[in-house]
Amino acid sequence: MKKLSKMFMALTFVGALLAGCGSNSAAPAPAGQSTEQPSTPAPDANQNNSGSTQTNSGEPVTAVGSTALQPLVEQTAKDFMAKNQGVQIQVQGGGSGTGLSQVASGAATIGNSDIFAEEKQGIPAGELVDHKVAVVGMAAAVSPKVKVDNLTKQQLIDIFTGKITNWKEVGGDDMKITLVNRPKSSGTRATFHKFALDGKEEAEGITEDSSGTVRKIISETPGAIGYLALSYFNDSVKALKLDGVEATPENIATNKYPVWAYEHMYTKGEATGNAKAFLEFILSDEVQKKTVTELGFLPITDMKVERDAEGKVTQK
Repeated sequence: MKKLSKMFMALTFVGALLAGCGSNSAAPAPAGQSTEQPSTPAPDANQNNSGSTQTNSGEPVTAVGSTALQPLVEQTAKDFMAKNQGVQIQVQGGGSGTGLSQVASGAATIGNSDIFAEEKQGIPAGELVDHKVAVVGMAAAVSPKVKVDNLTKQQLIDIFTGKITNWKEVGGDDMKITLVNRPKSSGTRATFHKFALDGKEEAEGITEDSSGTVRKIISETPGAIGYLALSYFNDSVKALKLDGVEATPENIATNKYPVWAYEHMYTKGEATGNAKAFLEFILSDEVQKKTVTELGFLPITDMKVERDAEGKVTQK
């Protein structure tokens, strides 16, 4: 019996030695803690330099339409391409009607518009996805030489319908009034027609395709009056108050000044690829808090009211 006991003790001692030789030198992990080393996180396939969607240099984007929105889209495209080498964003004007038609037909990736797709006859609005990227105010524009700073809505209607033809009839100098309109496909015209002229038909005048040309003609023609998005005003033209209300961001945000429009960037179906990444970028804080306001637009988040395609306004 004593002999067996000694043999058991000897085997136990040898087993302990072997176990010690087989272990590594690291201290044992505390109970409940894994000894596995953390792996390096895999790159996020959806990350790029500007948003959350990956870009592809072989996938050009064409954004066409509203000339009111064009300055913002052009500047944002320039910044986006600088952050995403190889990506091409082409920006063209042509007016909101052109933008809606081209995105609906597939000729453009993005259709820029100052109006809802539902407002444009012949556009399959149900096939388009609306991305509201900003708000812009629009105002009657005259040469700084016109000595009138404010018009009532009725005076404005009478001027644009041809009932008033001289500035002296509204308190100005004896000077002929020259009307400068945008084409009927223009979103700026549609917004001004709906909210400033209460839908009254404009009289014949000079008609120009782009907001930039309208501004040039107004600045160079004594007595001319037209309408522009606030993003186009500079020292060469003057914005008129409407019923004593100035088109300031604060008055637009509350609808106290009613002539404003959402800036829409429509895609046919949900946006994908570079178009999606570009739209995410324009809606980012980086663009909304800097470029949008610097160029005369309002961030969507600044609005205190909402307006639907029928023009109904509700408080947020």
